[in-house]
Amino acid sequence: MSDDHGTIESLSSLAHDDGESYPPSAEFREQANQRSPEVYLRAAADPEAYWAEQAQNRLTWKKPFTEILDWTNPPFAKWFADGELNVAENCLDRHVANGLGDRVAIHFEGEPGDTRTLTYAELTHEVKRAANMLTSLGVTAGDRVAIYMPMIPETVISMLAVARLGAAHSVVFGGFSAESLRARIDDVEAELVITADGGYRKGRVSPLKPVVDQALELDDADGKPSTVKHVLVVKRGGNDIEMTEGRDLWWHEEITSYDGEHTPKGFPAENPLFILYTSGTTGKPKGILHTSGGYLTQATTTFSDVFDIKPESDVFWCTADVGWVTGHSYIVYGPLSNGATQVMYEGTPDTPDWGRWWQIIEKYKVSIFYTAPTAIRSCMKVGRQVPEQYDLSSLRLLGSVGEPINPEAWRWYRDVIGAGKTPIVDTWWQTETGAMMVAPLPGLTSLKPGSSQIAQPGISIAVVDDDGNPVENGQGGLLVVERPWPAMVRNVWGDPQRFIDTYWDKFGDKYFAGDGARLDEDGDIWFLGRVDDVMNVSGHRLSTTEIESALVGHHAVAEAAVVGADDETTGQAVVAFVILKSQQHLITEAEAEQELRAHVASHIGAIARPRNVYVVNELPKTRSGKIMRRLLKDAAEGRKIGDTTTLADTMVMQLISDRVVAERGAK
Repeated sequence: MSDDHGTIESLSSLAHDDGESYPPSAEFREQANQRSPEVYLRAAADPEAYWAEQAQNRLTWKKPFTEILDWTNPPFAKWFADGELNVAENCLDRHVANGLGDRVAIHFEGEPGDTRTLTYAELTHEVKRAANMLTSLGVTAGDRVAIYMPMIPETVISMLAVARLGAAHSVVFGGFSAESLRARIDDVEAELVITADGGYRKGRVSPLKPVVDQALELDDADGKPSTVKHVLVVKRGGNDIEMTEGRDLWWHEEITSYDGEHTPKGFPAENPLFILYTSGTTGKPKGILHTSGGYLTQATTTFSDVFDIKPESDVFWCTADVGWVTGHSYIVYGPLSNGATQVMYEGTPDTPDWGRWWQIIEKYKVSIFYTAPTAIRSCMKVGRQVPEQYDLSSLRLLGSVGEPINPEAWRWYRDVIGAGKTPIVDTWWQTETGAMMVAPLPGLTSLKPGSSQIAQPGISIAVVDDDGNPVENGQGGLLVVERPWPAMVRNVWGDPQRFIDTYWDKFGDKYFAGDGARLDEDGDIWFLGRVDDVMNVSGHRLSTTEIESALVGHHAVAEAAVVGADDETTGQAVVAFVILKSQQHLITEAEAEQELRAHVASHIGAIARPRNVYVVNELPKTRSGKIMRRLLKDAAEGRKIGDTTTLADTMVMQLISDRVVAERGAK
């Protein structure tokens, strides 16, 4: 195979051109929020006017804006800069004022089975009390508050109370280590940490407050003590913890002193709303800064358009953790700004058994369900006989987020969970983009399994070559955003040069997303994963995502992860880790390596044939379901396994490493 036929561009063209598509039903199209293609044309003709219309019509402003986009100092954008609003008021007070106080905002389901329902009036009351409590602890506009919490209502209440005061929250995912937490606290110079004693996970309490204690005992990089003056602790897990007098306060004791009277003030649209750290594999994590008006405009708009939300009747459920951007945009700000009813679940999909998610959908009559391809593939591995025990007929729309979804998982999701009829919105976006950028509109788009397909109205996306030139249909390259968008990252906290270097240096006036993508013959977008997940095998650029998709396309494979491992002969070699379906008996583990190597070669090309295929029981995943491929790369290359503290199960990598060593020794 020559270099021409070994590139990411040509190899990717082999997988997706079967013409399979699913147009919206006449019934769905008729009721869709967006049912006319005119929305794309109108937004493309004048993107700024389009976004100004969304901001004016969908949000309540304390001071109306007259400026739309200020791009005079690229890449530092300002949207609606002379306008003022209160983000929490848009998510809460205005719905109550409009007579919707009795509508359910959150159905909370704890992992042990405890439940709590909060209406918009009740949630507003709790946020007002919390805002008064935070004010008494010295929180004012411009401050930063660190939040290290489980998936419980107080987490949402804390975020909205911080936003209500014009301060910025920095939510740190509850699985991060003390060192990771401390680094983030120091970077934002937080004086207050909101945490819980613990949270339920996989049938036991995961301690959180002890990690905070450990973090605050550490010295920072310069040997300085922590900036934290107070730690506010929610009682959830009931685990024994230590309370430091003068610093630590129980939420339930403090909140009783405060009433539900609090008038929201307006803050500038560019007032910081949150700082969320991306988990880089190397170097200091980047504090992604998002501001208020533009972010809320795009989160609100995309939630309504992509999920086709009917707030008066739908029940929405996003399974993400609020510690990630998906939880910020599509658990907190997008749903609540739209006045939607949603489910919030504390635990994992397999506790007490793999029927838990489907039982929750049946219980609350969830109509829109948004989860990650990794979770879908885990459910595939267990088998369709589990969800088929539950009544999932309330579902009318499914969503996918977090990574490219392979066509096999897409079809299973639609057929088994969606009864063969629900549209699936496969969404592409990032921490840095703040909200969805590429996703079908379910009332307009003929869906293609595995493709996010089309940029949202008002968003300008291109696939370009290394020189920044647009590629033709049928070709692949690098994904860029050509114009500023409202929810875009404003800066890397405290490091504007890193912001420029990371996202803008490669193409200057275009935002470089770091993802590879391909345009099919129709011009629809297929994501090929991170550019740093592209391997170079004998000079051929291969997408790990595409090889994983080919592996999962085999009838016996439930899930796969592929890495490029150093190889003396080829530079890098393809190494695959696969989980076999529990219900299949067609190939044994001993047969799997030879058969799956041949399967990849036949589907993509001989150059993509894995050097090794390891059959494993689990893959190393964070609690959000992200596969930690760098750890698999360590194992594949025979190195000491790196930091595993963010994994949902830290023992997984030891088992995988032992398997690799054993098989390498056997050969």
